[in-house]
Amino acid sequence: MIVSASYRTDIPAFYGTWFMRRVRAGSCTVGNPYGRPYTVRLDREAVSGFVFWTRNAGSFLPVLRRLASDGYPFVVQYTINAYPRVLEASVIDPARAAEQIQAIAREFGPRVVVWRYDPVIVTNATPISSHAARFARLGESLAGAVDEVVVSFASFYRKTRRNLGRAGGVDGLDWADPPAERKRETIARLAGIAGTFGMKLTVCAQPELAAGGAGEASCIDAARMSDVAGVPIEARLKGNRPGCRCHESRDIGAYDTCPHGCIYCYAVSSPRAARARHARHDPDGPSLG
Repeated sequence: MIVSASYRTDIPAFYGTWFMRRVRAGSCTVGNPYGRPYTVRLDREAVSGFVFWTRNAGSFLPVLRRLASDGYPFVVQYTINAYPRVLEASVIDPARAAEQIQAIAREFGPRVVVWRYDPVIVTNATPISSHAARFARLGESLAGAVDEVVVSFASFYRKTRRNLGRAGGVDGLDWADPPAERKRETIARLAGIAGTFGMKLTVCAQPELAAGGAGEASCIDAARMSDVAGVPIEARLKGNRPGCRCHESRDIGAYDTCPHGCIYCYAVSSPRAARARHARHDPDGPSLG
């Protein structure tokens, strides 16, 4: 079983102590909005590998070293967008994030880290014409450390629209959802830039936008995990939504618990509530919720 930790929140940045205590305990509890909570085993016999999702892995490096020494394979999906603070209130500086990716790749190998430039969001602070230059600067800083970059255009869920609307009222932010052809043109351009830095660009759960040699992303990727582990890891394709090419996994995070403050985030309905829930978190508890 591949364990995802977590596309619902940033466990490496904010919940590393809790995670390591649950690994030592051998399991954790995951809240279920549609039914009863369930238990996920975290012992080495049950876990074929971890996929971590983060914007700041600095304090998590000791955890990665411990996992490696205990024989757990892992892959890190690391997001760096370098957007203005009006969109990303408290993520770390892009240069510092790039240094962390370089450090992880040096210590554990370049197949361990995947860069995410995700989501591509079009606002008056980030016009569609600005993404190529920003992407190229980041790509140059990550050359040699990663071989894949995952992108997708922002999906405007109800909670996302609400948070963007609040930012519009306070900060004058205006957003747009470009037509599909303009998105494909942008992705094709980013794919060409990625290639100059030795990276393959893949598109997450939006196969209709893949263009210019871009592929479809498998963010939970059994083949990559097999390369990291050095042994075959079997998992069936089981996407989380239409167009998703992920392999089957169990996610152990909780929504509305990430205090990064990214107003486009699909996993946070209220940044203020997320900060409050993070402040109430019990690192000795069985779950994040």
